[in-house]
Amino acid sequence: MIRTVLTIDGMMCGMCEAHINDAIRQHFAVKSVSSSHKKGETVILSEQAPDDAALRAVIAETGYTLKACESAPYEKKRFSLFGKG
Repeated sequence: MIRTVLTIDGMMCGMCEAHINDAIRQHFAVKSVSSSHKKGETVILSEQAPDDAALRAVIAETGYTLKACESAPYEKKRFSLFGKG
C-alpha cells in the first residue's frame, strides 16, 4: 500500500475537500482519499503511487493548485493491548 500526501492550495471549505476527493476517485484507483482544507492537504491510500503529472492535471481541472506530492510505503498500524504488535 502507498500513502500519498498532496499539498493543495485554494481549498477553503468542506465543499472544496469534496471536489478534490471526487476528482481523485474518478481518475485514479484509490483505496481511500481524504482532504483537509485547514491543513491544505489530501491523503491518498492506493496500491500504486499515482502519477504526479496526472495528479497535477486533475487538481488543476478543479480550480486548485497542487503544490507538492510525496509518496511513501504505508503499513496499517495494528492495535495491541500489550504495546508493540
